[in-house]
Amino acid sequence: MLSKRRISFIVLTAALTLAAAGSACAPAGNGKNGAGSPLAVSSPDGSLAIAVSLAAKPQPYLPGERLYYRVTYKGAPVLADSPLGLDLAGGPALDHGLEVVSTDRRSNDATWENAFGARRTVPDRYNELAIRLREKNPPHRLLDVVLRAYDEGVAFRYILPKQEALSDVAIAAETTGFYFAGTASAFAQNLGRWDTSNEGEYLRTPLADIKPASLVHVPLLVEMPEAGLWAALLKADLTDYAGMYVGGVAGVPNALTARLAVAPRRRLDRPVVGATPLTTPWRVLMVGPDPARFIEHNYLVLDLSAPCALADTSWIKPGKAAWDWWSGSYATGVPFKPGMNTATMKHYIDFAARHKLEYMLVDAGWAPLSQDGRIEDILRFRPEVDVPAIIAYGRSKGVATLLWVEWQALDRVMDEALALFEKWGAAGIKVDYMNRDDQDMVNYYQKVVKKAAEHRLTVDFHGAYKPTGLRRAYPNLLTREGVMGLEYSKWSDRITPTHDVTIPFTRMLAGPMDFTPGAMRNAARGKFEARDVAPMAQGTRAHQLAMYVVYESPLVMVSDYPEACEGQPGLEFIEKVPVVWDDTKVLAGKPAKFVAIARRSGDGWWIGAMADWDGRALDLPLDFLGAGAYEATVFADGPGAAEDGTSLDVSRRTVGAGDRLALRLAPGGGAAVMLMPVK
Repeated sequence: MLSKRRISFIVLTAALTLAAAGSACAPAGNGKNGAGSPLAVSSPDGSLAIAVSLAAKPQPYLPGERLYYRVTYKGAPVLADSPLGLDLAGGPALDHGLEVVSTDRRSNDATWENAFGARRTVPDRYNELAIRLREKNPPHRLLDVVLRAYDEGVAFRYILPKQEALSDVAIAAETTGFYFAGTASAFAQNLGRWDTSNEGEYLRTPLADIKPASLVHVPLLVEMPEAGLWAALLKADLTDYAGMYVGGVAGVPNALTARLAVAPRRRLDRPVVGATPLTTPWRVLMVGPDPARFIEHNYLVLDLSAPCALADTSWIKPGKAAWDWWSGSYATGVPFKPGMNTATMKHYIDFAARHKLEYMLVDAGWAPLSQDGRIEDILRFRPEVDVPAIIAYGRSKGVATLLWVEWQALDRVMDEALALFEKWGAAGIKVDYMNRDDQDMVNYYQKVVKKAAEHRLTVDFHGAYKPTGLRRAYPNLLTREGVMGLEYSKWSDRITPTHDVTIPFTRMLAGPMDFTPGAMRNAARGKFEARDVAPMAQGTRAHQLAMYVVYESPLVMVSDYPEACEGQPGLEFIEKVPVVWDDTKVLAGKPAKFVAIARRSGDGWWIGAMADWDGRALDLPLDFLGAGAYEATVFADGPGAAEDGTSLDVSRRTVGAGDRLALRLAPGGGAAVMLMPVK
């Protein structure tokens, strides 16, 4: 017998499917269409559709004829009728009293090359519908809504065209809603505020429990079990606009509404100010039956972002970095006192050179405090940290140097500082502590990457909001934090294997994340303790190695101190693993449970597999391999890994595309595999 919940879902499904069928999309094409054309567009493969309507809806919807959209997947509803519109300060909202003036359809079927990501040749294939709307009554303001349907997901954005009736603009809010068509839950990061570092767990939460006062961060991974579907809510092309969060909707259990971050000292009803023409970011929804595919398709955020703005990118070098901060500038058996000093930095550079790491990251503490004692003076260096000498020493060893800076210190003297860093020979900067994504801070990010590129400096943002595609225009933005990473092991037990296998399905959908892997003191369950110097990590050695494949980041740390790494099983894998890829395939995975990802670089393949505390037995197909034999070097959990997290077994075998790879992951375990063609 069907439950009442299931019967309600079937009735809603039928109603929304009929509604969608009533406005089915005509084949997409170029050219103008009249106002009577169907206001819907489908993906190239026909599976996804997004439709717009002007309709009057019963309670709990707002009264009157308003602007709505809905999303279907293979005819099944994903989003029920959800409100669209912009609420402008000083005037009525642009979400009702509207009429369609015109529509414009176009299609795109292209690819572009990305040398700094998880897939080199990126597909960019979609159908688009742009709808121009106008107020029926004076002052007849105009609003464009642009819809795109990809096979991987759908997206929409607003454009306020240049117009006499609306020149200067203050957007008070978006009336954008995301009304899921059935009972749903989400892996949600609800930090309750927008002035944060975006660092926290993604906890499974019924959408009905998300309150109107909540400030849930995106990406948001949503499961709709009755429909057998998943969806991921993201944003793309965040430029000169405020970051978007979502909260619940009073009286609508599975509905979310957009909320915009407000800059400090700015009125709450003016999170976005500007002039027409004004274009909002894309609101993006990836949809499908398997959330593992979303990891493969995270290039969608890049497709929806501005193309490369740099004429020459040959100087941008992805790579791995030695890093002193995580271990507490620690070293053993050395003839100097470890700390933030020249000798320690050179010691780490020597380690990087021996193991073919491209970078050394000199973190906080190299610059003296300013005269007011509040902000570092990044135009000088402390005598015990001779930054130019450190950089020169690194260059003599083939190791480039990155410098940490606090964002306000950089903002005060940006032009002078970046020119000075270039003169010193630095390769890039790590900018920290922004902890906001309001319009002012979004513009700061844009300024930093643009000016850094002028001085041939790469950028790593920490204390950062999550990626929204800026790295496509400025690929010198190699990575960013915006993730609760391994540093939390220094003071808490929050970096668990469960967290580790949740973030590939949530945070990583937005783009690269500087999680900072590489711990060599690996703690089995119940044996972890948080400590600041020579810290530990939960899970096994193989679990840590797998992060170098599973986690996307063109700049990745090797976080432990040199003596903790030297001679250790698994260091060979860290030395050889690439940081950018030609292709990516997710072999298996379930959010918060396990994940196995294969990535190709040249003619070699690399596999990373990770599990939560329950462990996992995996049987992975190798049908992605090319013709011929491959030597598989497998770094797997050793027989004692459940008790000793450092236990690692290294084996080699010959495999081909017709074989399968059996892996047994210990509790909190993993596996890291190199697959190289046999010559």
